[in-house]
Amino acid sequence: MHQKNIVFLLRVSLGWLFFYAGITKVLNPAWSAEAFLKGAKTFSDFYMSLTNYMPTINFVNKWSLTLLGISLILGIFVRLSSVLGAALMVLYYLPALNFPIASQNYYLVDYHIIFILVLLYFASVKAGRINGMEKDITDGIYKKYPKLKDYLG
Repeated sequence: MHQKNIVFLLRVSLGWLFFYAGITKVLNPAWSAEAFLKGAKTFSDFYMSLTNYMPTINFVNKWSLTLLGISLILGIFVRLSSVLGAALMVLYYLPALNFPIASQNYYLVDYHIIFILVLLYFASVKAGRINGMEKDITDGIYKKYPKLKDYLG
């Protein structure tokens, strides 16, 4: 199979994973990240301080996952969303880390690290331009603002 097809399938699959994780939270009014934040093993003071802003934290969390998924599925602004998604995955990884145990079944590296690396790979190879809508939607923007191309896609 051609390398570009693999990047496309990986991008859409990971996009679906993030979209589904986000939209199920959006559609569940009872969902909250509070228990996750209160259970942080690393940087527990920082994560506990975030519980003072739960409405904002929940909103940002739900919609970040959902919009990251949409971006990856459609191939729009993939560079920007991938870098932001990688940062989000760092924020998910650290609370579960009880060094050197990443989570119940993982030593140092868990699925968050894999997601981070794949998202950074997407950002580096301009994955939105591989069978995505990036080129069609953003070329007009880039003609007017060429420096944006380095950040968005």
